[in-house]
Formats: sequence, C-alpha cells, structure tokens
Amino acid sequence: MQIPVFDPRSASCKTPYGAVPCGTEITLTLRPSAAEGFVACSLVLFQEFADRRREIPLTLSRAEGDRTVFTGSYAAPDEPELIWYAFRLTRQNREEVWLNKDGVYWQQTVYDDSLPTPGWFGRGVTYQIFPDRFRRTGIPDPAGMVGKRLVHTSWDEPVELPENQGDNPNRDFYGGTLAGIMEKLDYLQSLHISTLYLCPIFESASNHRYNTGDYEKIDPMLGAEEDFSCLCAEAKRRGIRVMLDGVFNHSGSNSRYFNADGFYSTVGAAQSQESSYFPWYTFRSWPDEYEAWWGVRTLPAVNEMHPDYMDFIIEGENSVIRRWLRAGADAWRLDVADELPDEFIARIRRVMTEEKPDSFLLGEVWEDGSNKIAYDRRRRYLLGRETHGLMNYPFRVAALSYLLGYDIMDSPQPYYAEYFREAMETIRENYPRPAFYSAMNMFSTHDTPRVLTMLGGPWETPESREDRFSYRLTPEERERGIALLKAGAVLLYAFPGSPTIFYGDEAGMEGYEDPMNRGTFPWGREDRELQSWFAKLGALRENRASLQTGELRWLYVKDWVLAFARDLEGETTAAVINAGSEPAALSLPCSAAVVDAMSGQEYFPCDGELRLTVRPRTGMLLI
Repeated sequence: MQIPVFDPRSASCKTPYGAVPCGTEITLTLRPSAAEGFVACSLVLFQEFADRRREIPLTLSRAEGDRTVFTGSYAAPDEPELIWYAFRLTRQNREEVWLNKDGVYWQQTVYDDSLPTPGWFGRGVTYQIFPDRFRRTGIPDPAGMVGKRLVHTSWDEPVELPENQGDNPNRDFYGGTLAGIMEKLDYLQSLHISTLYLCPIFESASNHRYNTGDYEKIDPMLGAEEDFSCLCAEAKRRGIRVMLDGVFNHSGSNSRYFNADGFYSTVGAAQSQESSYFPWYTFRSWPDEYEAWWGVRTLPAVNEMHPDYMDFIIEGENSVIRRWLRAGADAWRLDVADELPDEFIARIRRVMTEEKPDSFLLGEVWEDGSNKIAYDRRRRYLLGRETHGLMNYPFRVAALSYLLGYDIMDSPQPYYAEYFREAMETIRENYPRPAFYSAMNMFSTHDTPRVLTMLGGPWETPESREDRFSYRLTPEERERGIALLKAGAVLLYAFPGSPTIFYGDEAGMEGYEDPMNRGTFPWGREDRELQSWFAKLGALRENRASLQTGELRWLYVKDWVLAFARDLEGETTAAVINAGSEPAALSLPCSAAVVDAMSGQEYFPCDGELRLTVRPRTGMLLI
C-alpha cells in the first residue's frame, strides 16, 4: 500500500483524529519523498473566527526508507474555532512547495466539550409525523378556528395542489389529532421508536403550521395542552421522547403578533405601529411591505435579537422554550437554523439545559454544518455551544445516490459505494464526535420526495408539477423501489446517528415533493412486509449496543457493494449492502460463525475469511 505524504484521517499522520476539544494537543507528521530534497517544513494555520494566522516550524525528525519525515505539534485554541491549515515545504535552494488538499486547506474543527450532549437521541430511532396526516379520531369542525379551513370528509381523499386552492392555499385539513397519535403509540412502540418528532403543532392557519399563529396554544384541531401533556406522558411510559418543531425565524401573517387578517383580539404589528409586537418585524412601508421569509408574504420574518422577542421565546420565566419542556417535550428541532443568529441558538441551548438538563437541541441544516456559510457568515452550530446535532441531509444525498448509482443532486454523475464512504468520512472528520453520533439520518422528510418514489421512480423525474402530482409507481417500479428501500434501511439503521422514519415510509407511501409527500397514513392498507422489516431493524437497533454507539469500521467498499462494522466492547455488528442489479461476491475477515439477523441465515468462515454472495438489491446485518 502506498504511503501518503499526509492523510489527516491516518493515525500515522495526525493525532487525534478529526475534530478536537479546545486546548487539545494535535500532532502532525509528513512523509514527502526524499528525492524531493525538502530540508524544512512549516505548518501554516489560519484561525477563522479569531482572524489569526500562525506558522509553526516542523522538525526534520528522521528518515523512513525513501521518505523524509517532518513532525510537530500545536495546541488547539482555548475557544471554539475553525482552523484551516496547509504545509509549506522548502528545498535547499529555498524553492517553496505548498501541500494542501487539492488546492484547499485542510479543516480542523475545535469545539467546546464542557457542555455534554445527551446520549439518548443518537442511540435510538426517530419517527417524524406531519400531525394533520397521521391519525384522526373523527371529522373535525373548523368553525371558529383561525384561517378559512376546508376539512376533507374522507381520510383517503388525495391531497390537493395548493395552487389549485384559490386564495387559501394549504388550508385543507384532514384532521389528524394528538389523540390520534396517542392511539397509535403501541404501533410506534412496535417499530421500537425512541423519539417522536412532531412537525409544528401550535395554532396556525395552514395545514403545515409553519406559519405560527400562537406559540402558546396547541392548534385546536389537534387538541389542547392537556392532550399534548398526556401524549408526552404516555409516550414516555413506552420509552419514547417527544421533539417539537420550533419555527422562530418567522411567524404567520395571520398570527396573534402580526394579525394581518384581524382574527385575534390583540393589536398586531400590521394593525398599529403602537403595537407591542411592532418592533418584532421590519417594515419597508407599513403595513403592506415587510421582510418575509424568502419573500413569502404569509411568513413575516421576525427580529430574533429584539429583547422582547428573545424574552418571549427563550429567556422569560414562562418562555415558549421553557413552557413546552415543562409540558412534556424533551427536545426542540429548530426550523431553518441558517436563518437564526448564532447567539439566538446558543441562548436556546443554555435555557434548555437550565430547564431540562437532558433535553436535546437539533438544527435544520442541509449541508455540512461544521463549515456552513449562511448570509455571508460562517456558522457555529456544532462548536459545542449551540445545537447538539443536525438533520443529516448529507447522509440522505449520499445514501440515495449510492442506492441509485447516480448523484441525485447532479444526475449524470455516476455514484457508487466509494463516494458514499468519502462523503460520510468528510462529515465524520469535520463533526465533533458527539454531533456525528447525534445526527438525524433520514431518507425522507416533509420537505423531500418520499424515499420509495425516489428509489423506484423513473430515471427522469416527470417535468411538470401536475405529472409529478399524479404519478404512481408501476408494479415493476414499486418492486424495485421496495427492494432498494429494504437494503437502504439496513444502511440507515446500522450507521452512526439516529435512523429516522418519515411517517408512512415504513408502510410503503409514495409521492414526489410537497404536497404529494404529505398524504394521509394508509391505515389498513400498509405494506405489512415492509413494516415488519423496519420493526426487525428497530429491535436490533434497540438491543445491540454496537449499533447505538459502536465505532465505525469500513470492511469492503467497491462498486455497488458497501460493508462496514460497528464495534463496541467485544460486540460487533456488520452491515453488508449490495445496491446493484447483479449478485456480488466478497470476502470479509472473520473467525467465527455469523448470522444474518434479517434472514436468519447462518454463515461459517473458512481459513479466517467469510465468503459471501450478496443477492441484488439486498442488505444483510451480520451478528
């Protein structure tokens, strides 16, 4: 095997691995070819947040065969930091050569580890529910509720395109309730769910409820505060914690605070400049022109750092954050975290720790959260003082791209197992370990197409929204999609981070983007085989500690085949996935008989090797 000049993922080149706590001593070793004639080397560091450049001479320590060895150490800063580094090598004639990663400096994440991350979230399985569409206990009467609501009398009616709903888009409701969710807690327990993530449940004029009307009130179509507390208590009795969706970057235009439609008795910012809520918003020309989330007029943006708003949402004795933790929630997910100031997020975490020390804070970020730039500012989500973890959209993109064989963000580009490993190794290297193991890993969310449609659908996605709206998988497409979903679920449940199901994916629901991905749960029409597959994986995740917190070790990564192990204190679980359309043969080092927990098939090694032939589009979980 060729010895690298420098590989930050190799213990022979850099220790410790990856992100490090503040103050950690970091040792780096370079091994350039002796034929290059380098006589000196300096480590060049740039601390981004401190805006400080440093240069540290490395020691010419020894020779290793035909390699010259330079080594040296430095102490990570005492404050969280993002460090970019490269090496400047010098020859005897003073010629300089720079060593970096393909023209880009390497990244070193430095984080504050003094504030621990609760371990419960990353160990277990998460289930995301869009509350209006999961389970209802009857047909609700919308009279007296905010917004002009239409209620579907039949649970099985197809969703409608908002653009076809006239002046009141997203005002059609199916009437899912908190009591309905409570009815199905035994079902969720059968899937071995440990976290229930609810899309917004506060009063709102729209079915998605991301345009909050009243942060202190459960939407009456869902129930009341007593129903929420009862749901949390009953869930906790089954070992399930509840995560709420915090939409704090914007409110609804038809809210108690803005009150553009005058529904509320309070004087809103759109009604009077003397309103106590007026400073929460930014008007260009009052009352009709104002800052709004991505220009959507129904979502007026708030000034998060205004002291009154900060007190209302975070700091006050009865703040929104505190109130709902006391009511039974154990976690908050921050909607559009990119839009929230770092200080705002940090204060939420501090207050959550004060109110409920074991509570968990998750952020919605779609890219690598360790180095994300949003609105021309480098963000600090994962440096130990803001979120505990992030939604792992990079995992979703890499996993689906691997299963399909092409980059879902750039269709023409081939994408196989090696690319998945590289994408995840980048995240593992950049993220603090607690954040990597506390990521929310998923295939679908309320903001993406359903995973079954992604995996089974046609190569070319229907161009028109109307065609996507009406598209249903053919029997052949559905068969292929389910096979790939079962194989992918093995990857999802075996990988570090919390495997997350978007309600109904385990039952075989289909659909492209919103609103097609937000249909009602098909009670009585579920794909039972798929449900059983997810339940079996959930049981394994719950009962095998190695799948919860075990170290990740790559075993075999080539073409369509991906194999990795999770190791913890003598327990090993190995996932083997073949996403291709042909059988794949491989050998893995092994000294004892193993069982595929998904099929029950037992395998025996020969001469220290386990020889496997993995069927097309299948996944195995070896124990």
